[in-house]
Amino acid sequence: MSFALEVKSELCRTPLSRRCCAQAEAYGVLLYCNTFHAEQARIVTEHEAFAQRLPLLFKKAFKLTFDRFPQGGGKQTFSIENPAKLAVLHQAFGSDPRALALHLNFAMVEEACCRSALLRGAFLAGGSVTDPRKGYHLELATSHHSVSREVLALMRELDQEPKSAQRKGNAVIYFKQSEKIEDFLTCIGAPLAAMEVMNAKLERDLRGKVNRRVNCDAANLDKAVEAAMSQVEAIRRLEGSGTLVTLPDKLREAAALRLAHPEDTLAQLAQRCDPPITKSALNHRLRKLVELGRPE
Repeated sequence: MSFALEVKSELCRTPLSRRCCAQAEAYGVLLYCNTFHAEQARIVTEHEAFAQRLPLLFKKAFKLTFDRFPQGGGKQTFSIENPAKLAVLHQAFGSDPRALALHLNFAMVEEACCRSALLRGAFLAGGSVTDPRKGYHLELATSHHSVSREVLALMRELDQEPKSAQRKGNAVIYFKQSEKIEDFLTCIGAPLAAMEVMNAKLERDLRGKVNRRVNCDAANLDKAVEAAMSQVEAIRRLEGSGTLVTLPDKLREAAALRLAHPEDTLAQLAQRCDPPITKSALNHRLRKLVELGRPE
């Protein structure tokens, strides 16, 4: 099951306890479903839990049954075409069925619980969200552009800051930040999904830090190996020219240790000195050897 379907399954487990919230959720479904106008309300879904919730939702909200129920699996279509039933819906929402454009009736969402219910219905009918392990994107899409602008304003009243766009004739509201997606999912009644988004972000951040640390360590190791090789080459040249035996004891000791232990780090090599010295002091001696052993 995709993450989007998991989210919708969690939302469909929300109890239908209050009629006002059921009406608000059904309102969100109709504003974001396939068709809602004076002659028909049509909802198409492939999600089984949502298909099971719809009849209960409309019964709780309006005491209405659908005129058409789905037959078989796959895409399932629910529709209301009876004029009297459609009139009940438009009357409940305070909408004019003869109007050219639908508008959001803010009186339906005066309570905080009803606002969450409306957004839940909108997501169930016209929402999608990507798997947070792959990326962050949540959107609500509707063909009713006026509705989208008004829902955008409603969400901003809830301290949510989605962005908007037009795509293939639809108006789209979307989030691309994980924190905003978490807040939205929590708001509409999917806290488990919100936690999954949070965990996925923490996992990605941790993996990124580990990769950066590994890359940094690898780069440092490469530099250390390159430095050790250049030191060995310089010491070999000093040996070949007979210069090494003329150098002070401290430099000759450093040269002998580097030749004997080419794989050691500076810290390890410094501890092999007699007596042990600091890494900085040993680094100074090796730099002096490299300088003296440069080819002319």
